[in-house]
Amino acid sequence: MSTAAAGAGGVGWALTDSWTMTRRELAHWARQPVQMVVGLVFPVMLLLMFNYLVGGGQGVNGDNTEFLVPGMLALTMAFGLEGTMLAVTQDLNKGVIDRFRSMPMVSGTVLVGRSVADMIQSVAALAVMIGVGYAIGWRWHDGPAAALGAVGLLLLLRFAMLWIGIHLAMVAGKPEMVQAVQILVWPVGFLSNVFASPDSMPGRLGAVVEWNPMSATATAVRDLFGNPGGAGGSWAAEHAELLAMAWPVALTAVFFPLAVRKFARLSR
Repeated sequence: MSTAAAGAGGVGWALTDSWTMTRRELAHWARQPVQMVVGLVFPVMLLLMFNYLVGGGQGVNGDNTEFLVPGMLALTMAFGLEGTMLAVTQDLNKGVIDRFRSMPMVSGTVLVGRSVADMIQSVAALAVMIGVGYAIGWRWHDGPAAALGAVGLLLLLRFAMLWIGIHLAMVAGKPEMVQAVQILVWPVGFLSNVFASPDSMPGRLGAVVEWNPMSATATAVRDLFGNPGGAGGSWAAEHAELLAMAWPVALTAVFFPLAVRKFARLSR
């Protein structure tokens, strides 16, 4: 067999194994629909609470709903990671991954299947949030191409967060440790411009907020949707779209190989 044919066969096996692992994760959703529904409803509850009960984002010029919804879309990309982390740690502790590793399948496709299933869930979460945002009065103003670009940046952020979560799950090793790791998501989420403009914050805190990867995505998304809060005087605000691509690419470049290496070292 030629090298090219062997390579093509290897790619084919990898794709087949990855899809098998993806279907395994999707089957878990069918058996646990409540968990799936809760994951979709939780960010909606936060959106409605901050829009109607808290309201009035600090330092926001313009409609608060149009400022809030893009920020919540960015924050939603950080939610639900505990589900992925729990799934990985449960597979580790039940010996499932060890059994997969002993089978004639391409190494790492377990992680690929988990990541594909997570991204499918993220698309569903975005669709629900966009629908709810539209229902409460939010609109995008710069056409479908810009809106699709905004969705692409949101999913890029999720992809980076996903591999951070997978790596931390394998480092934690046990399901009971996942909650401790998941707590770290909240400071990152709230130390951003999701709910308030950095202009309303103390100088140093505002600077930290502006350079938060989630702030970069939220600002870029607001700009692409044509919503208030998408521009500012700082370098980070003026180059938000660049940072919204650079941050996830950099984080993925660090945590993807770390996760793959950690997986390869399991059970050695």
